[in-house]
Amino acid sequence: MEHPLRIAFTSYRGNMKCGGQGIYLWFLARELAGLGHRVDVLVGPPYPDPMPFSEDVTPLENEQFWAKWFVRDWAHFLPQPDPLRVFSPLHFFELAASRVGFLPEPLAFSLRAFRTLAARLRAGQRYDVVHDVQSLGWGLLGIRALGLPVVTTVHHPLSVDRLASFVRDRTLRDAVGTVTFHPVGMQARVARRLDRVLTSSRASAERIARDFGVRPERIANVANGLDTELFRPDPQVSRSATEVLLVGRASDPTKGVRIMLQALARLPDDVTLTLVDDAHPGNPARTWAREAGCAERVTFSGRVPTDELVRLYNRAALVAVPSFYEGFGLPAAEAMACGTPVVASAAGALSEVVRAAGGGVLVPPGDPEALAKAIAGLLEQPELRARLGGSARERVVARFAWPRIARATVDVYREVLAERGRPASTTTSAQSGIRRAPASSA
Repeated sequence: MEHPLRIAFTSYRGNMKCGGQGIYLWFLARELAGLGHRVDVLVGPPYPDPMPFSEDVTPLENEQFWAKWFVRDWAHFLPQPDPLRVFSPLHFFELAASRVGFLPEPLAFSLRAFRTLAARLRAGQRYDVVHDVQSLGWGLLGIRALGLPVVTTVHHPLSVDRLASFVRDRTLRDAVGTVTFHPVGMQARVARRLDRVLTSSRASAERIARDFGVRPERIANVANGLDTELFRPDPQVSRSATEVLLVGRASDPTKGVRIMLQALARLPDDVTLTLVDDAHPGNPARTWAREAGCAERVTFSGRVPTDELVRLYNRAALVAVPSFYEGFGLPAAEAMACGTPVVASAAGALSEVVRAAGGGVLVPPGDPEALAKAIAGLLEQPELRARLGGSARERVVARFAWPRIARATVDVYREVLAERGRPASTTTSAQSGIRRAPASSA
């Protein structure tokens, strides 16, 4: 019988509201603990929701200077209650790097994680594997030099975000800022030196191999997980016959929000769009909707809690995912888990996800005419929508439910351990009586 593993997660941002990495961290850690493995978490701010299934959650400090510069939060800019801590080496580095436009969080977090894990190893703590979630800072190479196997999850390489930023840029100064901000070089070099890179689709694996230079045999496609007990059909919610739902930020050009609004203008007047995005007056989608002549048919939901998002999925006639690139396409999978069909771009991993679930229609990316035609075709066929949604639900559960993804992830851990000639250790802090090292303070 195989021994339970001792796993240390590292993630420079941990809250579910800060993006997919927080969702991935919380649910994967929960599932691994449910399988009997012992999970510790080292995490940066915004910190995760309570994780009672983890043996230890250690918050690693980060003053988030870049975000404070961006929103001009001068009142809380310096560390509290001791502002002089800004002169500690890592804090000062983060301050200086933020001032010149570099995102220092992944690097600084990885160094704090290295320091914390090194202290624990000196104290007698043992881990079988360290699993990083999209930090890819230099400190991970230090952790690996300590003798610990290190794997990382990359849903898509940072080069994709950098390209999207270039699309938004309007001046040479903007473009220089994009190059400065994204630590693509560091992440690529670190990824090439880790034991394995886990990702969520063939499209993402190919992009990681191409943009980061990781050898294909060191990339493991384990797909992405979904809480299919949370995202599920709700017979108490009345299904609209004409409402289209889009979950995506207009500020991210890869999400195709403008294409959707151009498609909406080509659809009958009774077709409406609910956009799950910030409802502030400056949202560029408001301007695009006015330009397309369909502003009165667009509702901005604002950022919604998960239970409200599930309700919106269940209420919509269909969900549109007009993205130009997705490393997985979580809104498409969530919609189909709720029994709602999708119309999605055949871009990135969306083709894989939609075809695997069989719950929708694919159209060429960036083509509002094709998008409008596909949406109109499904809206005119309620029986087809119901059939697609029902069959997709079953396939999503079979392919993407978290227990399956967690088992596949453990298989990767054991494969790495076998390559390194290391059996799973059975030493734990509970067995050895070792007290944990304190969290990093700088």
